[in-house]
Amino acid sequence: METKKFDIVIIGGGNAALCAAISAKEQDSSLSVALLESSPRKWRGGNSQHTRNLRSMHDAPTDVLTSSYSEDEFFDDVFKVTKGQTNEKYARFVISKTPQIVEWAKKNGVRFQPSMRGTLHLGRTNAFFLGGGKSLVNAYYFTAQKLGVEIFYECEAVEIIPKENQVQEVIALDKARNENFRFQAKSFVIASGGFESNLKMLEEAWGECARNFIIRGTKFNQGKMLQALKDIDAKIIGDPTQGHMVAIDARTPKYDGGIASRVDCVSLGIVVNSAGERFYDEGEDFWPKRYAIWGRLVAQQEGQIAYSITDAKVQSAYMPSLFPPIVANSIAELADKINSDKNLQMSIDEAQLTKTINEYNSKVVEGKFDHTIQDECHTQGLEVEKTHWALKIDTPPFYCYPLRPGVTFTYMGVKVNMDAQVHRADDSLFENLFAAGEIMAGNILTQGYVAGFGMSIGSVFGRLSGANAAKVALKS
Repeated sequence: METKKFDIVIIGGGNAALCAAISAKEQDSSLSVALLESSPRKWRGGNSQHTRNLRSMHDAPTDVLTSSYSEDEFFDDVFKVTKGQTNEKYARFVISKTPQIVEWAKKNGVRFQPSMRGTLHLGRTNAFFLGGGKSLVNAYYFTAQKLGVEIFYECEAVEIIPKENQVQEVIALDKARNENFRFQAKSFVIASGGFESNLKMLEEAWGECARNFIIRGTKFNQGKMLQALKDIDAKIIGDPTQGHMVAIDARTPKYDGGIASRVDCVSLGIVVNSAGERFYDEGEDFWPKRYAIWGRLVAQQEGQIAYSITDAKVQSAYMPSLFPPIVANSIAELADKINSDKNLQMSIDEAQLTKTINEYNSKVVEGKFDHTIQDECHTQGLEVEKTHWALKIDTPPFYCYPLRPGVTFTYMGVKVNMDAQVHRADDSLFENLFAAGEIMAGNILTQGYVAGFGMSIGSVFGRLSGANAAKVALKS
């Protein structure tokens, strides 16, 4: 087996891995750095290619963010979506570093666009990438290669070889040549994502219902390094059923539907299951703070399918999905069109749907509708109330988006310290092994999600892991 030697080996090819590679070279340009990306070049970047923004605190308006967004408010948002189940020290550490990340990204070729406005309410809290995540990935790859980072595409790390408290080498499969290589280094960074693309692992965690899940991102996040970490007695944390899971259009391809497959009109109408019944408050909070719970909610419904229904009044208030909505001039016609769509492989109870909408309409307490604030439009007297943005669904045409659970990334991963150093099962530390991105996001995220925070975590811990891996390599 051929051996390749570097000062630092980084496993992964998305945002966190690239931040680590660039950061390592910033410490000392003479360090030899290898980056192992399991995908072909055209699919490089992991889930980062599908992102649009990162969440950042700021004390005053910037060139890309409006107003202000304090550390305390940012943390409060994280605390709410995780229902208090977060590590405040780690979360605040990431939050405090986000302004630096935005400037660092600019320095390394990432361009941002003016803040976004509309139903997503992110103009104040999230910095948007000009050209989306693909542009960010391309900019970082360009910078990394300019700095001398050696990129290995279609190179999947499959095994970690330890010796006492260190990692000696990793075994990687060159998929193009179907040949294994040894990569030896003085330090290693694992930033290879979660296990969300591995359908077998998803089914082991969720049961047969996982067969109806759609993977929003890359098909290359197979959890190989998570298993390898288990094999060397790294400390694994997190619930395998928890992750970033959103409601996406049920007609989306199995993999790589990306951000365009998300359905953003949930808070503006009602959502029903195949029995025609509502099952959760669609107007609980602003969509960026609640969109990531809806995949899990749909996963709990029969057949893992639901339907988002609105009428003509709100069509200008949200961004359309990748697919056109199902449109009808009556609720009965809408149900008939849903039931005749063979691609959905499910039906909806027309009589119950009509009853649900009539009952909902009768309980709407009318007020001044304003989707940019938590308005006063709500229901009163329903088993499942809607607390904001409740309008009667009574103005044809009526619109429907069928929903399935869309998995973005999983939260089960490896425990790290504040230096991004990986813990062993006995809580001692590997001296030269670091982790960043989705594979360690469970140190902060245990459930729920707030838009753009995954990129914040990956960027901060990516830079940190690269810098600390460089320090170890320089001492060796």
